[in-house]
Amino acid sequence: MSVRHFEDLSVGESHEFGERTVTRDEILSFAELYDPQPFHVDEEAAAESVFGGLVASGWHTVCLMNRLLVDGFLLDVANMGGRGVDDLRFHRPLRPGTTISARVEVLSKEPSERHDARGYVTYRFEAVDDDGERLLSMTADTLVRRRDAP
Repeated sequence: MSVRHFEDLSVGESHEFGERTVTRDEILSFAELYDPQPFHVDEEAAAESVFGGLVASGWHTVCLMNRLLVDGFLLDVANMGGRGVDDLRFHRPLRPGTTISARVEVLSKEPSERHDARGYVTYRFEAVDDDGERLLSMTADTLVRRRDAP
């Protein structure tokens, strides 16, 4: 597939892709480095928490979803980087042994008035579990190269 430019993206188009099963050891490793709260790093404490067991950090879930998005979608788009994220929501926790996949929908696009080489695209990104239940969602504003950019 050739790289898709701003002009190739259509508002309303959506894609589902990727699949990754998260392990207990990954959850523990990530949390020990970046989010060492008891329900992420201690199985006994996690069992006594509101989660009733070990869960991945929400930030770990974001990172896993991002990898799926990059591999399954963004590497095929003339992406120039992100402008920001809004409405990040953790709908349910990611547990060991869960397989996640990602969804993307193009919400809007607008050519830049100041830079002929790019346009602005807003996406809805979601991570879902093996049953299709949402784990997290967010909207992201990005820069995408125009096809005939100088």
